Amino acid sequence: MSGDRRHTGQDRRPELRFGRLPEVPLPAVTRLLNEPRNARHMPLAGRFDQAQAAEWVRSKDAQWQHNGYGPWAVFVGGEFAGWGGFQREDDGPDFGLVLFPSFWGAGADVARAALDAGFEHFGFDEVFVALPYSRSPDRVLARWGFTSVGSGDFDGVPFRRYRLSRDAWKN
Repeated sequence: MSGDRRHTGQDRRPELRFGRLPEVPLPAVTRLLNEPRNARHMPLAGRFDQAQAAEWVRSKDAQWQHNGYGPWAVFVGGEFAGWGGFQREDDGPDFGLVLFPSFWGAGADVARAALDAGFEHFGFDEVFVALPYSRSPDRVLARWGFTSVGSGDFDGVPFRRYRLSRDAWKN
């Protein structure tokens, strides 16, 4: 899915668009993956050179063919802002969002549009989020309808897990 969400009139938020990750020049993807303010919240990621970033893009984009959904490139006001979307995990679609710090203020709009797409376009009944313990998201996620479902372990790193049902999202 590639979607446009245009803001007009008195709404001064910039245009939001989802595209495919291969649309983005590789140096921009590499900069995002190596952004230190993001990296501290991504304990499974390391430093990426351009060849590693290219493989990362290929693996993320391949999820569209394998699962029918996957991560998008996120564009805000026509600029590459980051990536976000869904990937299949054992218990269902897992939502992730990583933006350049200069676009963190657009994060709620991006997340809202992505979650709308997950429930309305892809037909998900539920969505999961896994966050490292370096984040303190409980209040924000609760406002959005997420509930804690315990913790999990990815490659030896502990994460907190949250679930959002379609019904909770609609309400």
